[in-house]
Amino acid sequence: MPALPTRLRPCAAALTLTSCLIAPTTVNAAPAPVAHRSSPPAACALPGRTGWTDEGHGTDRVQFQPATGTRRVLTLFVDFPDARATGPTDEYAAQLAPAADWLRTASYGRTRLALTSLHRWIRMPAAADSYGFERGLTFEAHEKYVRDAIAAADPYADFSRYDMVYVVPTREASAVSFSPTYLYDPTTSGVTADGTRIKWAVTFGQDLWHWGPKVADHETGHTFGLPDLYSFTGATHQYVGGWDVMGDIAGHAPQYLGWHSWKLGWTRDAQVACLAAPGRRTVRLTPVERRGGTKIAVLRTGDTTAYVAESRRAVGNDRDMCRAGVLVYKVDSAVPTGEGPVRVMNGNPAARPSPDLHPQKTAPRADRSHATGCTGLDLAAYTPGQTFTDPDSGARIDVLAGGGAGDTVRLSTGRTGQGR
Repeated sequence: MPALPTRLRPCAAALTLTSCLIAPTTVNAAPAPVAHRSSPPAACALPGRTGWTDEGHGTDRVQFQPATGTRRVLTLFVDFPDARATGPTDEYAAQLAPAADWLRTASYGRTRLALTSLHRWIRMPAAADSYGFERGLTFEAHEKYVRDAIAAADPYADFSRYDMVYVVPTREASAVSFSPTYLYDPTTSGVTADGTRIKWAVTFGQDLWHWGPKVADHETGHTFGLPDLYSFTGATHQYVGGWDVMGDIAGHAPQYLGWHSWKLGWTRDAQVACLAAPGRRTVRLTPVERRGGTKIAVLRTGDTTAYVAESRRAVGNDRDMCRAGVLVYKVDSAVPTGEGPVRVMNGNPAARPSPDLHPQKTAPRADRSHATGCTGLDLAAYTPGQTFTDPDSGARIDVLAGGGAGDTVRLSTGRTGQGR
């Protein structure tokens, strides 16, 4: 679920925003590109333009927390006068615990969630259905929910010791249905305890029991400044399919995109190959699921736009992926969360998966195109011999070779991007 901006209109589990896809147009032939030209990585970093969670670099680290190092999290378990807990908190803590290992793997060990649980039920002062989750949640109502939980737990915890808070409701509280993220707003008095401003919190709902622990990795991603990659209108996963936990939490390849890894500081500048001017560059990519090597090849096309190529393999957090190969996607840091700031290019549009077959008995791990639940963009990876072209920007990405250790791609463009 999204982080709730201040003054946001009511937000419910089914959110609505608008989106559009612009069809490419024909352009005149461009001059032949100059071979082997490259640019420093900083030339491919995009500025944020939405004032909220987006794909830009230079994320405001006052509003959003650092994405590296140890992040100290206190988990509170709450019940309500109309929804009283009937069992111990251990099951709830166990449901969240795997999120820490998952994030450590995704970040190459550069981010650690130190989860501490306050193992007692904290009684909220108001009924579960009074907080507005079912009617649509405003920032003000959400902040009240966080404030009530912190105030009720304050006698039992020292909040000055933690960077953020998780609030987990009893399963009896069906009215607390989904899991939004609370972010710091410097224009309000906010929530304080033990002399500390509570800047970041994830308030889980009953969807925790549907999505599992990765819902914590998705929501915590918002506190780092990442946007939602699923669509707030129309087909939910029309933009990225299951290629990032910020899209489909239950997707087959939920490892954070290489662009996100770079934005968050998990991938170093030295691991980014950039082409920001007319030219051509050949890049050997290592899979984003593994440490080391060049992680992304970026072809900048405009003030806020770029195409990214990265190598994906069925290992680590992506062990159940549908189709390995080169993932190509467009990034636009001026597009708001939920409207397609990242859009995956489909290298396999003719695929017709058979969802009634068992995934482990149909195809090798490199191509599970007939696996259960592998549909649409889950099969979008490009393989050797395929080419992506965008006639609007002159961008071209050729997949030259591939193997277990990664892929080789060639970036080329014959002209500068629009607005550059």
